[in-house]
Amino acid sequence: MLLHQYLSDIIINYITAQSSEYMSAKSAKKNSFVSNRSCDQIRQDFFDFFREKEHLIVESVPVIPPDDPTLLFINAGMNPFKPIFLDEQKGFERAGKVWKRVANTQKCIRVSGKHNDLEEVGHDTYHHTLFEMLGNWSFGEYFKKEAIAWAWELLVERWGLDPDRLYATVFGSDEEDGLPADEEAAALWASETGIRPAHILRFGKKDNFWEMGETGPCGPCSEVHIDLRSDEERAKVNGATLVNRDDPRVMEIWNLVFIQFNRLSDGSLDPLPARHVDTGMGFERVVAVLQGKSSNYDTDVFAPVLKAVGERAGIAYGEAEETDIAMRVVADHIRAVSFAVADGVMPSNEDRGYVIRRILRRASRYAWDRLQIREAFMSGLVDVLAHQFRQIFPELQEKREHVKKMVTAEETSFLRTLEHGISYFNRMVETLLDGNGTSGKKHPVLPGEDVFLLHDTYGFPVDLTRLMAHERGVEVDMEGFHILMQEQKDRARKAGRFKTGDDSGAGNGPVFHITAGKGTRFTGYDELETTCRVMDTGHLGGKPVLLLDKSPFYAESGGQISDTGLLSLREGDETLRIIDVQHIGGERIHFVDKEPSKKQGKWTAQVDSGRRLEIERHHTATHLLHAALREVLGDHVAQRGSLVAPDRLRFDFSHYEPVKAAEMEAIESRINEKIRENIVLTDEREVPIEEAKKRGAMMLFGEKYGDKVRVVTFDPDYSVELCGGTHVDATGKIGCLQMLSESSVAAGIRRVEAIGGAVAERYIRHEKQILETIRGQLGQGTRPEKELKRLLEEKKRLEKELEKFSRQRAAGRLDELIAKAQKTPAGTQIVSGEIENADMSQLKQMGYDALVKTGANTVIVLGSVDKASEKVYLMAAVTDDLISSGIKAGDLVGALARTVGGGGGGQPNLATAGGRKPEKLPEVFRLVGSLVS
Repeated sequence: MLLHQYLSDIIINYITAQSSEYMSAKSAKKNSFVSNRSCDQIRQDFFDFFREKEHLIVESVPVIPPDDPTLLFINAGMNPFKPIFLDEQKGFERAGKVWKRVANTQKCIRVSGKHNDLEEVGHDTYHHTLFEMLGNWSFGEYFKKEAIAWAWELLVERWGLDPDRLYATVFGSDEEDGLPADEEAAALWASETGIRPAHILRFGKKDNFWEMGETGPCGPCSEVHIDLRSDEERAKVNGATLVNRDDPRVMEIWNLVFIQFNRLSDGSLDPLPARHVDTGMGFERVVAVLQGKSSNYDTDVFAPVLKAVGERAGIAYGEAEETDIAMRVVADHIRAVSFAVADGVMPSNEDRGYVIRRILRRASRYAWDRLQIREAFMSGLVDVLAHQFRQIFPELQEKREHVKKMVTAEETSFLRTLEHGISYFNRMVETLLDGNGTSGKKHPVLPGEDVFLLHDTYGFPVDLTRLMAHERGVEVDMEGFHILMQEQKDRARKAGRFKTGDDSGAGNGPVFHITAGKGTRFTGYDELETTCRVMDTGHLGGKPVLLLDKSPFYAESGGQISDTGLLSLREGDETLRIIDVQHIGGERIHFVDKEPSKKQGKWTAQVDSGRRLEIERHHTATHLLHAALREVLGDHVAQRGSLVAPDRLRFDFSHYEPVKAAEMEAIESRINEKIRENIVLTDEREVPIEEAKKRGAMMLFGEKYGDKVRVVTFDPDYSVELCGGTHVDATGKIGCLQMLSESSVAAGIRRVEAIGGAVAERYIRHEKQILETIRGQLGQGTRPEKELKRLLEEKKRLEKELEKFSRQRAAGRLDELIAKAQKTPAGTQIVSGEIENADMSQLKQMGYDALVKTGANTVIVLGSVDKASEKVYLMAAVTDDLISSGIKAGDLVGALARTVGGGGGGQPNLATAGGRKPEKLPEVFRLVGSLVS
């Protein structure tokens, strides 16, 4: 292992050392300001410059937003500093000091929402899924003057960019917001820098007013653009006319944002008490500028990984545009996937995991289709990236093995479906298009039925279908696809049990007459029995339902199924059974076995306490299981679904490979250790969400949490989760936990099932009884595992002997049939007959043996009857000399099979068939002669 790692590092060092010389044949002619500094040196230049300006250099945060479960990825350098801009913090805290100036490089991923450039990545040379954003920040301290002056100083005086090629844009004005032009910024560009006055340009809100979102901090911005065209081109066309016109040769390199307003919910702007500076410079883009490259991919940022891809594919980057695109896709995408996984994302079918799965699958498809790499290979690229970024982003080096395993598992899984999916897609499109790649229509459309078939039958991602169709100039009928998907969901819902009001027409109107918000108050955390009133009655899905003013019955949610129990009229003899409780239309709906005779009076609501206890045992065990999984398998494990019932628990989680037996044992052992510790429950309600986050409470991505949450803790150092379910008051009440199974739910999602409490006790007793029965049958003095092993080995030996005897008997029967062969008038030899107890594979083998033994001018037809299934098997074989005369085994066996009520076929020399009329087998042998004569 150490030798392997040593050799791996030598190879990676060699690739990195050679990468500065590895560039595209299409690199542009170097400009006079081109630097020979490496990308690492350029990044360090930025840090050193702002360190001199009294900035604290801070590390990049993970691409998963640390305190925002509703944001997919960090997509801008300012994301980690949002609390400061929102005045929730006064600055950046580090080692007891509050800093007002910081600088950093931040890993960003932009593949969703308005920043979704995935289809362009690889096809152009400047879009990326993951990129670094260099930024400097002032939190209520310096403002426009310093930001502008320092930007010019770094770009021109330190890095030597040609001032004549630089343009500065400033905010022009906006009548809707009543904002005047940012003349202050324009004046500062003129007074604090050496820029030409004609290069100070004004643009509207679209280009030069930055906003965090529909509400929140915002302000005018000033962008620096550079003109990279040749002197001849610049002389012909004024660069000012190309700024903000999507010309890749005249592009933005730095954005200086002056945050001075707060956008309110009514759309108005309110001046902030403090004004901030937020700048962002695309690292890959500025490296290309400084190294004189026309493409970001020609820089040493991408050279090591591109070189590794090229060596694996046997293709040099720059040889052909088609393979260049594929190599750029792979190089870009493996960066995004590697850093995202290292930061805790797991590929899945939802949320962040879906985005990463989509990126990896796109890279895999390009490698398959255009680079002809037909096996999982991208884990090797992780090594290259980990080594390249070991200083600035050490987390990838630290988690390299985990990332490699995940990439390999995900890539391998996708490759299994890719070949069939691509083949079927190509057939669909070829049918749609003519030979020239067009269908005669301006915009050929792939029908929604075809898209649905690819998705539903082949597991082919819809986004990948759209990308591939886009490349072929074909549109996709997404509306038709969504209609079919909804129909499928409706069928699945109808096939399942009633769960929501939508299933039974509840959406047609309110279930109850009272207004929402006056419904049930849940008391089940603290009591299992309460006195209540029936507020209203109704029907849902043909079942009687009640609304109570308060209830101890838990309504199904968060994986925990509902309570059941009794509802009794205190002054009378009427008792109803509560059979289910659901959250529907904002109310806690109680399903009962019958309608009450009256609503008036006081009722006693009583939960089935024994059933509730078993549910609570399994729910608490689920929390312990979640913590143990993360402890044993890694912190990439995240909950993806659960079921908590009285008889079992089921837990789905993100993980890239089957959980090994030793790992399952370790997980079970750890949970039972925590059960024996009898950890007391800490149940905190109405905890401020920010406090819960600081305490590291587990949160589910995509869940909408309020300002106050419930925190369930079993040891602050072990299990802290946001949870609305019910639990035992100490882990000892679980008794023990028994793991039952581990399986796959979907690619990257595993499932474990387990039992605890009384259910586990019954299970263990039952298993013990089985073991004692086996001991009794094997003999009390024996060790069952050894005796069973001996018996299984004896069974295998006897089966081999039986198989050998069967082959000998079959060979003897074949020789007998050959000896009794009949001849047609034309002299063709016919070997036919029944082989008793032979299956299809035996018949085929006997057919091949007969071809060898007879040599020429022979037709062989053998049959066998499977009495248990009442089936008949047929095999026909024809020697090569007869095939040329028109006698083919496939045709022959197909004709014979009709006699036995079946069909079949195969190759000209040997074919098989089956049927369901065993009694017709003798007739088959009589027909052979007439069919071959």
